[in-house]
Amino acid sequence: MAATQSLIGVDVGGSGIKAALVDIDTGTASGRIRKVTPQPATPDAVAATVAELVHELGIDGPIGCTLPAVVVGGTVRTAAHIDDTWIGTHAAAVIGRATGRRCAVLNDADAAGIAEARFGAARDRRGVTIMVTVGTGVGTALLNDGVLVANSELGHLEVNGKIADVWASDGRRVEKHLTWPQWAERFNTYLTHLHSVLWPELIVIGGGVAKKADLFLDQLDPGCEVRIAELGNLAGMVGAALVASTSEA
Repeated sequence: MAATQSLIGVDVGGSGIKAALVDIDTGTASGRIRKVTPQPATPDAVAATVAELVHELGIDGPIGCTLPAVVVGGTVRTAAHIDDTWIGTHAAAVIGRATGRRCAVLNDADAAGIAEARFGAARDRRGVTIMVTVGTGVGTALLNDGVLVANSELGHLEVNGKIADVWASDGRRVEKHLTWPQWAERFNTYLTHLHSVLWPELIVIGGGVAKKADLFLDQLDPGCEVRIAELGNLAGMVGAALVASTSEA
């Protein structure tokens, strides 16, 4: 029997950068380590931090890395919760040079969606699924029959005159000292709006709030099934490693 292959998955967020060893056959992540996202989160500063994490994990091979941004062909087109100097930067090249290895880069929520569709809450699901990751901001991944429609950026929809990426985020919950029921009401309004536009059969909730699901899940009723990400906050790293395993050199 062939040995399983482990690759490094890296997840860059507005407050922290995480990395882990990912078994791409089973979707399990181990050895998770984390460093604070440098401020300002410029390409060189983030790439240097990623390189430190990769060195600590100490295995060879390509790496997968997420960014809170639209990424097209390895180039960053938007910047949310990272420095604006990322826009127009070929992230795969910058991080590749810093780490000394081939690097695949994609949107953070897209990576989580890929992982959940392969190994988690959206496994073997047909029809439209929306993955919603909630942390510093709100990210989304749109899948149809398990196939990703990249860079959906549905967190930037306007709801009640507010941009969901800020208004419905966990960062705003903390900033405004909202109770979980208060935040859940906001979040459910956003999810209901998503449902009215795209009519998904399933919405999967991931990101940092997934660990607190017992405090809000029973208050969500957007019009379709809602599930918590089975891979939790590891989904981005797992999805990034999966993409790295299939990307061309």
